[in-house]
Amino acid sequence: MNLLHLKYAVEIAETSSMTKAAENLYTSQPNLSRAIRELESTLGITIFNRTPKGIYPTPEGDEFLGYARKILSQVDAVEEMYRGEKKKVQSFSISVPRASYIACAFTEFTKQLDTQMPAEIFYKETNSMRAITNILNNDYKLGILRYQSAYENNFRTMLEEKGLSGETIYEFSYELMMSKEHPLADKEIALDDLNSYTEIAHADPFVPSMPHSTVKKNEISDKVDKHIFVFERASQMDILAEMTSSFMWVSPVPQPLLDRYGLITKPCKENTKTYKDVLIYKKDYKFSPLDDMFINELLKIKNQFN
Repeated sequence: MNLLHLKYAVEIAETSSMTKAAENLYTSQPNLSRAIRELESTLGITIFNRTPKGIYPTPEGDEFLGYARKILSQVDAVEEMYRGEKKKVQSFSISVPRASYIACAFTEFTKQLDTQMPAEIFYKETNSMRAITNILNNDYKLGILRYQSAYENNFRTMLEEKGLSGETIYEFSYELMMSKEHPLADKEIALDDLNSYTEIAHADPFVPSMPHSTVKKNEISDKVDKHIFVFERASQMDILAEMTSSFMWVSPVPQPLLDRYGLITKPCKENTKTYKDVLIYKKDYKFSPLDDMFINELLKIKNQFN
């Protein structure tokens, strides 16, 4: 295993294509394929699954790629330091739940960046497990976990074991989001009213020390037999706007975003579950000015709902 092999693997992961990666790396596809086979043989794992739609990391490969990116980043930093080329860069990284109010805060945050300076900004929407992993293995500085308040002990125990601090930034109950044209849009909604409609949901909930099947059962309604599972917000907003018989449980959503898609949010009195969004970071980490700037925007957006 050498640095070139690491670069090859990371480029394939970024492009999901052996052909495109070979073009970007100025090498041949057979040479690239041979290098990855050698790397997988050396490590004793399968890094990539090959499918008709592209090449995607296996769970073991995803873990390896996190380490590979970190190593390559450190090598770049050392090279820049001793070449005397290191420039001051605006750096910020965070993993967050797929929440509209957080995305709006991030947008306001980006407006304040200095456009005259280099910037490396990473914003990843994902689940709580990946947010934790990104801090521990992928050099992300911040994360936001979302979980039911009932699972507080599970998450606090895990954070302590991993050497992470956690600060609650928001506690709330989910609301129903749907099109203004939805048949229930003008009605007071009970849980049984949702049975004949399609629920949009995120398919990767996570709770430490609990089987995924149990967590999913607790998060996804068992009274609804029609589900569309998504992994990012853009598709969910489009589906809710165009498929007027669909709905989704969400954290509070800023009104301008609802207006943009022709959506509304409605409470459901029978929904008694509460959730927390918790900011996490390594215990010895000191917030940067950009971190403080983002957190300030996040709190400003959140306070609109209080």
